[in-house]
Amino acid sequence: MLKRVKDSPREAQVATISDVADAAGVSTATVSRALSAPNLVRAATRVRVLDAVRALGYTPNQAARTLRAGASRMVLVLVPQRNSIPFFADVLDGVDAELSAHGYTMIMGSLDGPEDKARRLADLVFSRHVDGVIVVTGHVPTIDGRSILDAGIPAVGVCAEIDRKGFASVVVDDEACAKAQTNHLIGLGHRRLMYIAGPDGNYNEVRRYRGFVKAARAAGLEAAQTERHPGDYSLAAGAAAGRHFLGLAERPTGIVCGSDEMAIGFIKTVSLAGVRCPADVSVVGFDGIDFADFCEPTLTTIRQPRAALGAGGARALLARLAAKSAHAPLRTVLHGELLARASTGPAPVRLATAAAVSR
Repeated sequence: MLKRVKDSPREAQVATISDVADAAGVSTATVSRALSAPNLVRAATRVRVLDAVRALGYTPNQAARTLRAGASRMVLVLVPQRNSIPFFADVLDGVDAELSAHGYTMIMGSLDGPEDKARRLADLVFSRHVDGVIVVTGHVPTIDGRSILDAGIPAVGVCAEIDRKGFASVVVDDEACAKAQTNHLIGLGHRRLMYIAGPDGNYNEVRRYRGFVKAARAAGLEAAQTERHPGDYSLAAGAAAGRHFLGLAERPTGIVCGSDEMAIGFIKTVSLAGVRCPADVSVVGFDGIDFADFCEPTLTTIRQPRAALGAGGARALLARLAAKSAHAPLRTVLHGELLARASTGPAPVRLATAAAVSR
């Protein structure tokens, strides 16, 4: 039976561990053990403590405990300000699930935009309010002469390598994936290709375009048979590329896109103008977002292991937080998978023949 805690102004306040101890008739140390190490407390005592916790609405002060232990149990995840939500949602789910399973909380922030925002995030890291950082942007700017990477806490890059030596990363082999995209179209007879790019200088874009060029040259395609159109991974960039395509006198028959969103934007734009996909033009995306299964036609794409990227990055960070970094790899490379769907097909016979004659 619970003791009645004496009436006092404290009853209107948040319940404390002392309140729980008084109500259960035990010491505060017993309450602490009952909640954190129940195997060390007799079953009957633990039941009394838990009854008191429920009756009083007591919530353990996790922040105070972790502060005493010298750890926040929080990890900062840096994401791009303009990010592909369909892609990054699964990556972040993977990060969160892995961190949560080990008692850590994920908080998100972006270093893009106003410097004041980036400065506050840097202050958060330098003041040790987080135990580690997961970088999904591939780049960490220097603000006021300092970078978050100078704070001396573990950091791991996910989806892109951190642009500094000595930091771990978990990435997909972008170059190999872009080769697979390009070879898929070449194998279907396409000899005139357009590549719709990501942002200039972007970690993933550099490697994907390199893979596209290598595959095209290995197949004997000359520079005049390939074109690179600028983009930024967005639907709008794909639509802009579609309008450019419609204005060409000699249109490519195969389109390699740096993201699924650009592929979907491209297909929508050219379809409205009467261009059939894949009868007139074949399109390959990159990412494997869920929308690719539901657009018309369904999108041939590279499926990235999004959740595995996030979980792998979290595991790499946890290994460093547990001082096991000596045995943890600095670079983990995962592999994408080509999913052939309805947006790609054989090159149009007339255009394919004309291309063959011109060579």
